Amino acid sequence: MKSSSKRVTIYFDPKLFRAIQLKAVETESSVSGIVSDAIKSYLSEDADDLAAFEERAREPGASFEQVLKKLKRDGKI
Repeated sequence: MKSSSKRVTIYFDPKLFRAIQLKAVETESSVSGIVSDAIKSYLSEDADDLAAFEERAREPGASFEQVLKKLKRDGKI
């Protein structure tokens, strides 16, 4: 663990904690490493979502009515 790491107390359901412990043994990791990796993955998904929202914000908008008309014109509905 890095010296710049912060120590926290997290409460888990006993069965969930047991699963994390077993995963740690199976992967030759630590409970702390597994939890840290899970949090990084969770936050990374949020960052990806925010980037997608920013990219989509530049797209021209269309009203619901316009979308329906296009679907009908294209024979989709």
